[in-house]
Amino acid sequence: MHIAIAVIIAISALWVALAAFAIARLGIGFKQALLYVPFKLWYRISDRQIHVARNAPTPVIYAVWHQSRLDPALMLSLLPEDTLHILDEASARSWWLDPWRGLGRCISFNARHVFVSRRLVQRLKGGGRLAVYLPDDTSPDKRSFRLFRAIARIAMRADAQVVPIYVKGSEKTAFSLSGGSRLLPALSVRTLEPVTLETLKLRSQNGELRASQALLNRMLEARGIRIQEEERVEEAA
Repeated sequence: MHIAIAVIIAISALWVALAAFAIARLGIGFKQALLYVPFKLWYRISDRQIHVARNAPTPVIYAVWHQSRLDPALMLSLLPEDTLHILDEASARSWWLDPWRGLGRCISFNARHVFVSRRLVQRLKGGGRLAVYLPDDTSPDKRSFRLFRAIARIAMRADAQVVPIYVKGSEKTAFSLSGGSRLLPALSVRTLEPVTLETLKLRSQNGELRASQALLNRMLEARGIRIQEEERVEEAA
């Protein structure tokens, strides 16, 4: 019994020590760190680039590639605690995500009924942060692209910075939404510098790029995919 208690105390002390190190290194909160440490160790996560997202000036939208059920848990652990996370219905109801949902404010949405919320725009204009989880489809069809359009409109109306986030390897975990999985894939959080969609439009050829396409292109860039200027998703036309 004494040995078991000693082991538990040692493990708890190590956990708290690792959490303290994560706090010092990443600037996250104590509860965030406690829930992040197991993921960090298990998946050997490379997370240096999360500083780019955390330090982004407000208003800001974090556009996350949603490849697995793990992505919301990681973002709730790593992004600033005042971020409003807009989750799909499955993530909003998932019992195992309860501890992570408690780290921040979360609301759910129905992807089949996408709309531009004035409340979200006003929240951003007031210096807010939003995290949105977009379908893991590098060539979205018209139905999927509606979500990109809605987020782009919110970003444009609030003049918000956009930070794309891609967790490389999360689609290979047991939490994958696509079904394929490996036991212990290494993960890497990738992101890009914050920028407004208006700036991205002005950078495009003749400034004619639509905001929704600019958003998709920026997210593809976070994955290391460059799209040709003349390429368009049909829905954006």
